Amino acid sequence: MEASSTSLKRLKFGKLKVVRRRLLQRYEHQPFISCLAGFYSCRWKRYQRRRTEPGKCCCKTRECVFFPLLVGAFCFSLVFLYMWGEAKNDYNNFDWYNYGNLGFWFLWSLVLLIVAAILFMYITLLLIGTFVVLGFSITALFILSVLWGDQWKTVRLSFQITAPYLHVGAITIMVLLAWPVALHAIRADKKVVQVIIVGPYLAILLFLFLIPLGMYSPCIREMGTLGPKPALIGHRGAPMLAPENTEMSFQKTIEHGGDGLETDVTISYDGVPFLMHDSTLRRTTNIKEVYPNDTAQNAALFSWDALEELNAGTWFLKDKPFSCMGSLSRADQNQAMNQSIYKLSNFLRLADSQNKLVIFDLYRPPEKHPYRNSWINRTLEVILSESGIRPHLVLWLENDMRSFVQSVAPGFQQTMGSKAPVEDLLMDNIVKLNLAYTEMSSEDIRKYAEANITTNLYVVNEPWLFSLAWCSGAHSVTTNAVHTLKNLSQPLFLMTPQQYNIMWILTDLTSVLLISLIFALHWWRERSFSCCAPDGGPMLESGTYNKFRTGEEGEESREPPPAQGHLRGGTGVLMD
Repeated sequence: MEASSTSLKRLKFGKLKVVRRRLLQRYEHQPFISCLAGFYSCRWKRYQRRRTEPGKCCCKTRECVFFPLLVGAFCFSLVFLYMWGEAKNDYNNFDWYNYGNLGFWFLWSLVLLIVAAILFMYITLLLIGTFVVLGFSITALFILSVLWGDQWKTVRLSFQITAPYLHVGAITIMVLLAWPVALHAIRADKKVVQVIIVGPYLAILLFLFLIPLGMYSPCIREMGTLGPKPALIGHRGAPMLAPENTEMSFQKTIEHGGDGLETDVTISYDGVPFLMHDSTLRRTTNIKEVYPNDTAQNAALFSWDALEELNAGTWFLKDKPFSCMGSLSRADQNQAMNQSIYKLSNFLRLADSQNKLVIFDLYRPPEKHPYRNSWINRTLEVILSESGIRPHLVLWLENDMRSFVQSVAPGFQQTMGSKAPVEDLLMDNIVKLNLAYTEMSSEDIRKYAEANITTNLYVVNEPWLFSLAWCSGAHSVTTNAVHTLKNLSQPLFLMTPQQYNIMWILTDLTSVLLISLIFALHWWRERSFSCCAPDGGPMLESGTYNKFRTGEEGEESREPPPAQGHLRGGTGVLMD
């Protein structure tokens, strides 16, 4: 009786183990493993062991729909992350734009980058959230394209630098995709299906192999053909190290070896030209504390006595307008807190004493301003009479009354803010172009240089963009990061055509070898199964346990099925 009871308990325990196994098969989920298995082998059920018949689809409809959505989300998130990563040069402009609309300063650009990076990692790891990532990427790309379409020009420029390395990355991805492509192509039982699978893959691969033939990068050039390093003009000084348009900011530019100073000039109500970029004083001064009722008033409508009362540095320590500012020393913090609005005359004296070029945007005062119609005359009076700066250091950018300015100050370097035919520029005595970096073209720069017209690009902060400007032949750049770009001894990504050809050929040959090995491995493996399977049927994969149906289609269990009867009384008789 005891032996019979023990056997019965063991049998019941065995049945419980089978039930538990089935429950685990149904409810114990491992999304990461399941997604990996489904992505590479189209087996989306954790315990699916049955080998797919050749030529038959192993995926259900929902699984077939999921795969292109996953790929689409990955592609869109990759495009957006690349675009926003390359837009880092203009993050400050993006944050400044949001400040103008929201009324407070926050590093929205950095938040957007972090969110994009997290979501991209999320989809790359094949976790859930395909629709969230797809929706985020499409929405963000659409909004940025509408509100800030110029960033696509930045992406286009970035290809001139990153294209050789993106080519290597694309070939690497094609090598990885060779595994699932070979798997499904060799298992297909119809030639048409095999062509449909392999044809597009080989076409894309061939395109990638040959694309370097039409690739252009100004940083792929022969030794000795690189021009001199572009001069660095501090954009409103050194706004990453000190409050913009203040004496401290320009001193920091000079301290770090800048070649010129850029600023913005507004004229006060009583005729004193001063440095201010915004139309109001809200962002860069403490006007909320001193004149709380006048925060929205145009800066040009204040008298100089009122402007002198404002602090122009405390906001810098509070808002930290650049994500990469770093920590300032205690002395720099104390100096920044005591900055005031800077006069144009003082700015010009500083530049002249240090032999630095100056370039500025001159803002016309609003209507009903006393100097509305004499703003250029008043500015010229300060430059020529009050400051004493040598004329050749002034890059005159304002286009209004240019002929008058040339007659009064023939020593100024006449500068144009837009492209124009060379003949027209020479007729107006233009010696320099001041262009947005998105208009960068090595061909145009070379064409203007042949006519002794140099090119300045603004605002260039990132080393890769500065490297591209250097390779393109730009004479100078306006930058927020003089302290960073000054340390570059040569352009990034600079290589000779011979070096690139070696990289290109080695990449193509290595990929051909690896892809051929992957296809050969799958063909050999499939042929081995076909030859060794009994009666020509499909053979179970080696290394697996004996498998038995669990009752649900497509799922098997490693546990043998329970006996179709039970032992009775310990006699060993199997009863139905």
